[in-house]
Amino acid sequence: MKRNLSGGRLSPAAASARGSRGRSPSKALDAWIKRTCALIEKSLRGSVPATKTKPATIHRAMRYSLLSGGKRLRPLLCCAASEACGGTARLALPAACAVEMVHAYSLIHDDLPCMDDDKLRRGKPTSHIVFGEGMAVLAGDALLTEAFAVLAKIKPRSRYTAAELVTELARAAGSRGLIAGQVADLEAEGRKPTEPALYFIHAAKTGMLLRAALKLGGMSTDATAAQVVALDRFGFALGLAFQIQDDILDATQSAKKLGKTAGKDAAAGKMTFPALFGLEKSRVLAEQWTEEAIASLHSFGPRSATLRHLALRLLQRDS
Repeated sequence: MKRNLSGGRLSPAAASARGSRGRSPSKALDAWIKRTCALIEKSLRGSVPATKTKPATIHRAMRYSLLSGGKRLRPLLCCAASEACGGTARLALPAACAVEMVHAYSLIHDDLPCMDDDKLRRGKPTSHIVFGEGMAVLAGDALLTEAFAVLAKIKPRSRYTAAELVTELARAAGSRGLIAGQVADLEAEGRKPTEPALYFIHAAKTGMLLRAALKLGGMSTDATAAQVVALDRFGFALGLAFQIQDDILDATQSAKKLGKTAGKDAAAGKMTFPALFGLEKSRVLAEQWTEEAIASLHSFGPRSATLRHLALRLLQRDS
Protein backbone atom coordinates (compact mmCIF):
# COMPACT_ATOMS: atom_id res chain seq x y z
CA MET A 1 0.00 0.00 0.00
CA LYS A 2 1.01 3.62 -0.57
CA ARG A 3 1.73 5.87 2.37
CA ASN A 4 -0.61 8.72 3.14
CA LEU A 5 0.30 12.28 4.16
CA SER A 6 0.36 11.52 7.86
CA GLY A 7 2.64 8.50 7.53
CA GLY A 8 -0.15 5.93 7.72
CA ARG A 9 -1.49 3.83 4.87
CA LEU A 10 -3.96 4.73 2.19
CA SER A 11 -6.97 2.51 1.72
CA PRO A 12 -7.00 0.39 -1.45
CA ALA A 13 -9.61 2.74 -2.93
CA ALA A 14 -7.52 5.85 -2.32
CA ALA A 15 -4.31 4.20 -3.49
CA SER A 16 -6.01 3.07 -6.68
CA ALA A 17 -7.40 6.56 -7.30
CA ARG A 18 -4.02 8.17 -6.75
CA GLY A 19 -2.31 5.59 -8.94
CA SER A 20 1.14 6.02 -10.36
CA ARG A 21 0.81 9.78 -10.71
CA GLY A 22 1.55 10.35 -7.00
CA ARG A 23 0.38 13.73 -5.76
CA SER A 24 1.02 15.59 -9.04
CA PRO A 25 -2.10 16.99 -10.74
CA SER A 26 -3.70 14.80 -13.35
CA LYS A 27 -3.56 16.30 -16.84
CA ALA A 28 -6.75 14.49 -17.70
CA LEU A 29 -8.51 16.01 -14.70
CA ASP A 30 -7.18 19.47 -15.54
CA ALA A 31 -8.50 19.13 -19.08
CA TRP A 32 -11.87 17.89 -17.84
CA ILE A 33 -12.18 20.77 -15.36
CA LYS A 34 -11.29 23.35 -18.02
CA ARG A 35 -13.76 21.89 -20.51
CA THR A 36 -16.58 21.49 -17.99
CA CYS A 37 -16.04 24.88 -16.36
CA ALA A 38 -16.43 26.49 -19.78
CA LEU A 39 -19.86 24.85 -20.10
CA ILE A 40 -20.79 25.86 -16.55
CA GLU A 41 -19.71 29.50 -16.94
CA LYS A 42 -21.64 29.91 -20.18
CA SER A 43 -24.73 28.37 -18.61
CA LEU A 44 -24.43 30.49 -15.45
CA ARG A 45 -24.23 33.69 -17.51
CA GLY A 46 -27.52 32.76 -19.13
CA SER A 47 -29.18 31.79 -15.84
CA VAL A 48 -29.60 35.32 -14.46
CA PRO A 49 -30.88 38.52 -16.09
CA ALA A 50 -28.43 40.79 -17.91
CA THR A 51 -27.04 43.81 -16.08
CA LYS A 52 -29.16 46.18 -18.19
CA THR A 53 -32.39 44.48 -17.14
CA LYS A 54 -34.39 46.78 -14.84
CA PRO A 55 -33.81 47.29 -11.99
CA ALA A 56 -30.18 47.21 -13.12
CA THR A 57 -28.61 47.42 -9.66
CA ILE A 58 -29.98 44.12 -8.39
CA HIS A 59 -28.94 42.27 -11.54
CA ARG A 60 -25.45 43.76 -11.40
CA ALA A 61 -25.20 42.62 -7.78
CA MET A 62 -26.42 39.12 -8.61
CA ARG A 63 -23.98 38.72 -11.48
CA TYR A 64 -21.12 40.24 -9.47
CA SER A 65 -21.28 37.45 -6.89
CA LEU A 66 -22.37 34.59 -9.14
CA LEU A 67 -19.85 35.21 -11.92
CA SER A 68 -16.83 36.17 -9.79
CA GLY A 69 -15.05 32.87 -10.33
CA GLY A 70 -14.22 30.43 -7.57
CA LYS A 71 -13.63 26.70 -7.65
CA ARG A 72 -17.07 25.85 -9.07
CA LEU A 73 -16.81 22.72 -6.96
CA ARG A 74 -20.52 22.04 -6.62
CA PRO A 75 -21.41 22.30 -10.32
CA LEU A 76 -18.31 20.29 -11.23
CA LEU A 77 -19.38 17.53 -8.84
CA CYS A 78 -22.87 17.66 -10.30
CA CYS A 79 -21.53 17.16 -13.83
CA ALA A 80 -19.09 14.44 -12.75
CA ALA A 81 -21.90 12.58 -10.99
CA SER A 82 -23.94 12.64 -14.19
CA GLU A 83 -21.01 11.15 -16.10
CA ALA A 84 -20.46 8.51 -13.40
CA CYS A 85 -24.05 7.38 -13.96
CA GLY A 86 -23.61 7.13 -17.73
CA GLY A 87 -24.79 10.62 -18.69
CA THR A 88 -23.06 13.80 -19.79
CA ALA A 89 -22.10 17.10 -18.20
CA ARG A 90 -24.59 18.90 -20.44
CA LEU A 91 -27.49 16.90 -19.04
CA ALA A 92 -26.64 18.14 -15.56
CA LEU A 93 -26.14 21.84 -16.40
CA PRO A 94 -29.53 23.10 -15.12
CA ALA A 95 -28.97 21.32 -11.80
CA ALA A 96 -25.33 22.41 -11.69
CA CYS A 97 -26.26 26.07 -12.20
CA ALA A 98 -29.08 25.93 -9.68
CA VAL A 99 -26.79 24.53 -6.99
CA GLU A 100 -24.13 27.17 -7.71
CA MET A 101 -26.75 29.92 -7.48
CA VAL A 102 -27.79 28.65 -4.06
CA HIS A 103 -24.13 28.53 -3.05
CA ALA A 104 -23.57 32.11 -4.25
CA TYR A 105 -26.58 33.33 -2.27
CA SER A 106 -25.27 31.60 0.86
CA LEU A 107 -21.87 33.28 0.50
CA ILE A 108 -23.42 36.74 0.09
CA HIS A 109 -25.44 36.28 3.26
CA ASP A 110 -22.59 34.58 5.11
CA ASP A 111 -20.36 37.61 4.51
CA LEU A 112 -22.85 40.14 5.89
CA PRO A 113 -21.95 42.11 9.05
CA CYS A 114 -24.75 40.35 10.96
CA MET A 115 -23.21 36.96 10.08
CA ASP A 116 -19.45 36.51 9.55
CA ASP A 117 -18.79 40.16 8.68
CA ASP A 118 -16.27 39.53 5.90
CA LYS A 119 -14.97 42.14 3.47
CA LEU A 120 -13.20 39.82 1.03
CA ARG A 121 -14.45 36.94 -1.09
CA ARG A 122 -12.57 35.29 -3.95
CA GLY A 123 -10.03 38.11 -3.81
CA LYS A 124 -12.69 40.80 -4.35
CA PRO A 125 -14.69 43.06 -2.02
CA THR A 126 -17.80 41.25 -0.79
CA SER A 127 -21.23 42.11 -2.15
CA HIS A 128 -22.30 44.33 0.73
CA ILE A 129 -19.08 46.33 0.49
CA VAL A 130 -19.74 47.07 -3.20
CA PHE A 131 -23.53 47.39 -3.26
CA GLY A 132 -24.52 48.04 0.36
CA GLU A 133 -26.08 45.68 2.88
CA GLY A 134 -29.67 46.04 1.70
CA MET A 135 -28.85 45.30 -1.93
CA ALA A 136 -26.63 42.38 -0.91
CA VAL A 137 -29.48 40.81 1.04
CA LEU A 138 -31.79 41.20 -1.96
CA ALA A 139 -29.18 39.84 -4.38
CA GLY A 140 -28.87 36.72 -2.24
CA ASP A 141 -32.66 36.39 -2.02
CA ALA A 142 -32.98 36.75 -5.79
CA LEU A 143 -30.29 34.16 -6.55
CA LEU A 144 -31.95 31.66 -4.23
CA THR A 145 -35.34 32.22 -5.84
CA GLU A 146 -34.09 32.12 -9.42
CA ALA A 147 -32.19 28.90 -8.73
CA PHE A 148 -35.43 26.96 -8.48
CA ALA A 149 -36.72 28.44 -11.73
CA VAL A 150 -33.54 27.25 -13.45
CA LEU A 151 -33.81 23.76 -11.97
CA ALA A 152 -37.50 23.47 -12.84
CA LYS A 153 -36.62 23.73 -16.55
CA ILE A 154 -34.80 20.41 -16.51
CA LYS A 155 -36.17 17.76 -18.84
CA PRO A 156 -38.06 15.03 -16.92
CA ARG A 157 -36.46 11.60 -16.73
CA SER A 158 -38.24 8.27 -16.51
CA ARG A 159 -37.35 7.94 -12.81
CA TYR A 160 -37.46 11.59 -11.66
CA THR A 161 -39.69 14.57 -12.27
CA ALA A 162 -38.58 18.19 -12.16
CA ALA A 163 -40.60 18.52 -8.94
CA GLU A 164 -38.51 15.80 -7.30
CA LEU A 165 -35.30 17.58 -8.24
CA VAL A 166 -36.64 20.89 -6.92
CA THR A 167 -37.61 19.17 -3.66
CA GLU A 168 -34.11 17.71 -3.32
CA LEU A 169 -32.49 21.13 -3.61
CA ALA A 170 -35.03 22.76 -1.30
CA ARG A 171 -34.32 20.21 1.43
CA ALA A 172 -30.58 20.76 1.13
CA ALA A 173 -30.92 24.55 1.31
CA GLY A 174 -33.65 24.72 3.93
CA SER A 175 -33.98 24.85 7.70
CA ARG A 176 -32.88 21.22 8.11
CA GLY A 177 -29.94 21.58 5.72
CA LEU A 178 -27.68 24.52 4.92
CA ILE A 179 -29.69 26.93 7.09
CA ALA A 180 -29.57 24.48 10.01
CA GLY A 181 -25.79 24.49 9.77
CA GLN A 182 -25.70 28.28 9.65
CA VAL A 183 -27.90 28.53 12.75
CA ALA A 184 -25.80 26.01 14.68
CA ASP A 185 -22.63 27.80 13.56
CA LEU A 186 -23.87 31.15 14.89
CA GLU A 187 -25.07 29.67 18.16
CA ALA A 188 -21.76 27.85 18.69
CA GLU A 189 -19.59 30.97 18.50
CA GLY A 190 -17.51 31.36 21.63
CA ARG A 191 -18.59 28.02 23.04
CA LYS A 192 -16.30 25.12 23.86
CA PRO A 193 -16.21 22.84 20.80
CA THR A 194 -17.67 19.35 21.04
CA GLU A 195 -17.43 16.59 18.47
CA PRO A 196 -21.20 16.08 17.94
CA ALA A 197 -21.84 19.82 17.54
CA LEU A 198 -18.89 20.23 15.19
CA TYR A 199 -19.94 17.40 12.90
CA PHE A 200 -23.56 18.60 12.85
CA ILE A 201 -22.55 22.13 11.82
CA HIS A 202 -20.39 21.06 8.93
CA ALA A 203 -22.46 18.10 7.76
CA ALA A 204 -25.33 20.57 7.37
CA LYS A 205 -23.68 23.86 6.43
CA THR A 206 -21.22 22.46 3.90
CA GLY A 207 -22.23 18.85 3.34
CA MET A 208 -25.91 19.14 2.47
CA LEU A 209 -25.36 21.25 -0.65
CA LEU A 210 -22.48 19.07 -1.81
CA ARG A 211 -24.65 15.99 -1.39
CA ALA A 212 -27.48 17.67 -3.30
CA ALA A 213 -25.14 18.58 -6.16
CA LEU A 214 -24.07 14.96 -6.54
CA LYS A 215 -27.54 13.49 -6.19
CA LEU A 216 -29.01 16.00 -8.65
CA GLY A 217 -26.26 15.17 -11.12
CA GLY A 218 -27.18 11.53 -10.92
CA MET A 219 -30.92 12.21 -11.05
CA SER A 220 -30.42 14.44 -14.11
CA THR A 221 -29.20 11.40 -16.02
CA ASP A 222 -31.81 9.01 -14.60
CA ALA A 223 -29.53 7.25 -12.11
CA THR A 224 -30.83 4.22 -10.27
CA ALA A 225 -31.87 4.53 -6.63
CA ALA A 226 -28.74 2.60 -5.60
CA GLN A 227 -26.53 4.99 -7.56
CA VAL A 228 -28.13 8.02 -5.90
CA VAL A 229 -27.54 6.47 -2.47
CA ALA A 230 -23.87 5.86 -3.32
CA LEU A 231 -23.49 9.45 -4.54
CA ASP A 232 -25.07 10.66 -1.32
CA ARG A 233 -22.58 8.65 0.76
CA PHE A 234 -19.72 10.03 -1.30
CA GLY A 235 -21.04 13.56 -0.78
CA PHE A 236 -21.39 13.15 2.98
CA ALA A 237 -17.79 12.01 3.40
CA LEU A 238 -16.42 14.47 0.86
CA GLY A 239 -18.24 17.34 2.54
CA LEU A 240 -16.55 16.61 5.84
CA ALA A 241 -13.12 16.21 4.23
CA PHE A 242 -13.60 19.46 2.34
CA GLN A 243 -14.63 21.40 5.45
CA ILE A 244 -11.80 20.01 7.56
CA GLN A 245 -9.33 21.09 4.89
CA ASP A 246 -11.05 24.48 4.75
CA ASP A 247 -10.64 24.87 8.51
CA ILE A 248 -6.96 23.92 8.24
CA LEU A 249 -6.36 26.45 5.47
CA ASP A 250 -8.13 29.21 7.39
CA ALA A 251 -5.75 28.60 10.26
CA THR A 252 -2.55 28.29 8.22
CA GLN A 253 -2.78 30.31 4.99
CA SER A 254 -2.73 34.05 4.20
CA ALA A 255 -5.66 36.13 2.99
CA LYS A 256 -3.83 36.64 -0.32
CA LYS A 257 -3.57 32.90 -0.82
CA LEU A 258 -7.16 32.17 0.21
CA GLY A 259 -8.83 35.11 -1.52
CA LYS A 260 -10.76 35.77 1.69
CA THR A 261 -9.98 36.89 5.21
CA ALA A 262 -7.62 34.42 6.88
CA GLY A 263 -7.83 33.48 10.54
CA LYS A 264 -11.39 34.74 10.87
CA ASP A 265 -12.66 31.47 12.36
CA ALA A 266 -10.38 31.71 15.36
CA ALA A 267 -11.02 35.45 15.73
CA ALA A 268 -14.77 34.86 15.82
CA GLY A 269 -14.53 31.91 18.20
CA LYS A 270 -15.88 29.53 15.56
CA MET A 271 -16.20 25.82 16.23
CA THR A 272 -13.65 24.24 13.89
CA PHE A 273 -11.79 20.96 13.53
CA PRO A 274 -8.37 22.46 14.40
CA ALA A 275 -9.91 24.11 17.47
CA LEU A 276 -11.12 20.73 18.73
CA PHE A 277 -8.54 18.27 17.39
CA GLY A 278 -5.47 20.36 16.52
CA LEU A 279 -3.92 20.67 13.06
CA GLU A 280 -2.21 17.28 12.82
CA LYS A 281 -5.24 15.25 13.87
CA SER A 282 -7.38 17.38 11.56
CA ARG A 283 -5.13 16.48 8.62
CA VAL A 284 -5.50 12.79 9.46
CA LEU A 285 -9.28 13.16 9.64
CA ALA A 286 -9.36 14.89 6.26
CA GLU A 287 -7.52 11.94 4.73
CA GLN A 288 -9.75 9.40 6.42
CA TRP A 289 -12.94 11.06 5.18
CA THR A 290 -11.46 11.34 1.68
CA GLU A 291 -10.73 7.62 1.71
CA GLU A 292 -14.28 6.99 2.94
CA ALA A 293 -15.63 9.04 0.05
CA ILE A 294 -13.55 7.23 -2.55
CA ALA A 295 -14.52 3.81 -1.19
CA SER A 296 -18.22 4.65 -1.61
CA LEU A 297 -17.74 4.91 -5.40
CA HIS A 298 -16.67 1.27 -5.85
CA SER A 299 -19.89 0.24 -7.61
CA PHE A 300 -19.46 2.83 -10.38
CA GLY A 301 -16.22 1.35 -11.66
CA PRO A 302 -14.04 3.36 -14.09
CA ARG A 303 -16.79 5.92 -14.74
CA SER A 304 -16.21 7.40 -11.28
CA ALA A 305 -12.57 8.27 -12.01
CA THR A 306 -13.30 12.00 -12.24
CA LEU A 307 -15.10 12.01 -8.88
CA ARG A 308 -12.25 10.07 -7.27
CA HIS A 309 -9.59 12.40 -8.61
CA LEU A 310 -11.61 15.46 -7.62
CA ALA A 311 -11.74 14.13 -4.06
CA LEU A 312 -7.96 13.76 -3.96
CA ARG A 313 -7.42 17.17 -5.55
CA LEU A 314 -9.53 18.78 -2.83
CA LEU A 315 -7.48 17.05 -0.15
CA GLN A 316 -4.28 18.38 -1.65
CA ARG A 317 -5.42 21.98 -2.25
CA ASP A 318 -3.74 24.90 -0.54
CA SER A 319 -6.36 27.58 -1.10
